[in-house]
Amino acid sequence: MNRILFYIISIFFIFLNFTVSFAGTFSISKNSEIVGSLKTYFVKNKESLIEIARYNDLGYNEIMDANPNLDPFVPGDGSKVIIPTFWILPDRPANFQGIIINLSEMRLYYFYKKNKEQMVTTFPIGIGDEGVETPVGRFKISHKIVNPPWYVPESIRKERPELPAVVPPGPENPLGTHAMRLSGLSYLIHGTNRPWAVGRKVTHGCIRLYPEDIPKLFEMVPIGTEVLIVHQPVKVAKFGDDIYIEVHRDDSLADFDYMQSVTEQLAKRGLLKYVDTFKLYFVIKQKNGIPTSVRAKNNEPQILNQDMWL
Repeated sequence: MNRILFYIISIFFIFLNFTVSFAGTFSISKNSEIVGSLKTYFVKNKESLIEIARYNDLGYNEIMDANPNLDPFVPGDGSKVIIPTFWILPDRPANFQGIIINLSEMRLYYFYKKNKEQMVTTFPIGIGDEGVETPVGRFKISHKIVNPPWYVPESIRKERPELPAVVPPGPENPLGTHAMRLSGLSYLIHGTNRPWAVGRKVTHGCIRLYPEDIPKLFEMVPIGTEVLIVHQPVKVAKFGDDIYIEVHRDDSLADFDYMQSVTEQLAKRGLLKYVDTFKLYFVIKQKNGIPTSVRAKNNEPQILNQDMWL
């Protein structure tokens, strides 16, 4: 029943006139590891978390992981919402220019040069569902298509025999207004006519962006751009004297050891001895996707309260 209600209400949001606050582009140095900032917002005019997420260019997963105690449809006027527009950049090769898609956080990062300045732009995405997962690996953008027709795969036509062989461009086309093909695959990075799918595992393997985001990425990215698709549920960063970790729940990694991953990353960088163990356990347990300081204060472990990241 809850799933049906989600789809009914989400379809309504497709037709709302959104003014999106696009703030996902940053100038970075070669040592930059963290971008953005954490914000708070108070619900008004009977807004839903789905609307608030889209306005802030966040996916459904991000807004819900940051606000697990709020109802996504009726959070209530006056409720405080955490806006997690704050990210540790994913691991990447030295001097990397191109796209990194981190399936664990359902987010795309595009690293590029602009007037000799190193930039990164980031977007929330929707990815493949269980059994039709988005593949990991190294690819390139091989084709770019404006107003793409959708050639319905045979596997989907078996599930939905009412579909035609080809869906022309338009509001019924799930590819949206722009698409970019990944080399050697039938998978696309594309828009969507179902914006509620961003931040969810609902595709047959393709990567979906909000309708207002895909034209921006399409214009920025040339053919031949390298694309790395990875699972990185745990990210570590140093910012000044502080140490941050960001943890995402990735159910597709059944036997993944979050504690082992973070301790190995910290030890490799010589940071483990400066970490408060209580903070570390707390952040790993929560898995709220928010970069959180775990550095010990005066080298003494501290017990944290629920609002430690604010």
